[in-house]
Amino acid sequence: MADRTGGLARAVLREQLRERLLARILDGEFAPGERIVESHVMKEYGVSQAPVREALRDLEAMRFVESFPHRGVRVRLISERELAEMYPVRAALEEVAGRAAAPVITDEVLTLLEDEIEAMRAATRDGDVHAVLVHDARFHEIVFETAGNALLLDVWRSLHAEIRALVTYNRVRVGLSEIVESHVPILLALRQRDPALAGKEMRHHIEHFGALAFTGPTARPD
Repeated sequence: MADRTGGLARAVLREQLRERLLARILDGEFAPGERIVESHVMKEYGVSQAPVREALRDLEAMRFVESFPHRGVRVRLISERELAEMYPVRAALEEVAGRAAAPVITDEVLTLLEDEIEAMRAATRDGDVHAVLVHDARFHEIVFETAGNALLLDVWRSLHAEIRALVTYNRVRVGLSEIVESHVPILLALRQRDPALAGKEMRHHIEHFGALAFTGPTARPD
């Protein structure tokens, strides 16, 4: 068996722990201000201190947790100001990506995007919010990868984990189905290979949910 404390195995374990802890933060199991105790995580997952500490560092870099001397690591509260600043930045990035991806997108990539929408629908039927967010993020990542701009992709990747949180921080109070189906117009625009339309739909998608995050509509069933 590979040594789980070194090399690739340790890197994979670190990523798995990060994603599991992130899911628990997004689901509200770890509330804002709550301490995440390394020893408890080690015992719960049966791992050593090193990958736990590394996963928590990743989450701190992603601005989901904060570390304090003598107080440990605590879940960070995302402020109203941060949310307000995040939406227009992401909307602009999405428009650029849609415009760049539309003329060069292939049928194979369109199929991948369709698969992500179907995966979101399946997760919605199962009531699996985290899985919806994972496939949502992957849908957008595929578009950014297709755009062929490495810097654009890097900037998006630096934001996307926090962006996933926006849908789950009890702000966008709509059914999961509405979130999923809002990706369909993007897919249709990309299928037409229309840069202006694809950019417009990508921007509208983000601006729509950004507006909902601050107006707080009544929840609707899926």
